Amino acid sequence: MTKKDLLTPIGITIGFIMVIFGIASNAGFGGMTSFIQASSIVIVLGGLVAALLVNFNVSEVKLTFRVTKEAFKQTDMNLRQLINLFVGLSERARREGLLALEAQLDEVEDPFIKKGILLAVDGIEPEVINDIMNAEIVAVEERHQRGRAIIEKAGEYAPAWGMIGTLIGLVLMLQSLSTPETLGPKMAVALLTTFYGTLLANLVFIPMAGKLENKTEQEIFMKQVIIEGVIGVQSGQNPKILEEKLSAFLSEEDKAIVEEDEKDESLGEAANEA
Repeated sequence: MTKKDLLTPIGITIGFIMVIFGIASNAGFGGMTSFIQASSIVIVLGGLVAALLVNFNVSEVKLTFRVTKEAFKQTDMNLRQLINLFVGLSERARREGLLALEAQLDEVEDPFIKKGILLAVDGIEPEVINDIMNAEIVAVEERHQRGRAIIEKAGEYAPAWGMIGTLIGLVLMLQSLSTPETLGPKMAVALLTTFYGTLLANLVFIPMAGKLENKTEQEIFMKQVIIEGVIGVQSGQNPKILEEKLSAFLSEEDKAIVEEDEKDESLGEAANEA
C-alpha cells in the first residue's frame, strides 16, 4: 500500500523556515528582499538545467519528475505480515500440494511474490528460482540507480553553478572598482548565487537522493526475504522452520513483539483449556 511520505515536504519546509528565520532575526523581514536576486536565480537554475541536459539523454530526463514523486511516497512494508503469508502458503502447500497455491494468488498484490509462487508451482528448481528472482533484483536496483542519478548530479552541479555565479559577480565587481557605490550590489550577486546553489544542493537534491537510495535498499531487503520464503515453500520446508528462518530478518523490536504475541496466544489457549 502506497501513501504520502509527509517527512520529505516537512523537512524541506523546516529547512527553508530556518533559513528565513536566520535572515529575519538579523535583518528583519524587510531585509528579506536583499536575498532575492533574479540574476543569481537565473544563473543557478538555468545553468543547472543546461548541465543536466548535457549529462543525460532524453529518456533519463523524462524520468526526473516520476523519480522525484517517489521521494514523496511511502510504501508500507510489514515484514511480520510477509512472514505470516509465507507460513500460510507453506502450510497449504504441505497439506494440498504446490498446485493449490495458484488459487491463492488472487489474494496477493505484490507482483514479485506472485512471480515467485508461479515459478514454484511450475516445479522450477530452487537454485533456478533464486537465480531468476535475484536477476530481477539486480535489474530493479539498476533502474532505481539510473532514476536517482539525475537527482544526485543536480546536487553536485548546483553548488558549482553557484560558484560560477560568484565568479561572474567578482569579475563585474573588480571591473567597477572606480565606482565604489556599485561594489555592494555586485558583491551581493556574487555571494547569493553560491547561497542559492548550496541551499538547493544540501536541502533538496542530496537529501532527496539519499531518501530514494534508502527506499531502494528497503525494497531490495524485502525482495530478499520474499526469495527465501518462495524457496522455503517450494522445497516443502516445515512451516515452523520456515517461520524461524524468516524471523531472522526481523529487527530486535519486531522479534520482541512477536514473542509477546506468542505468549498472549499461549496464555489464551491455556485459559480455554482450563
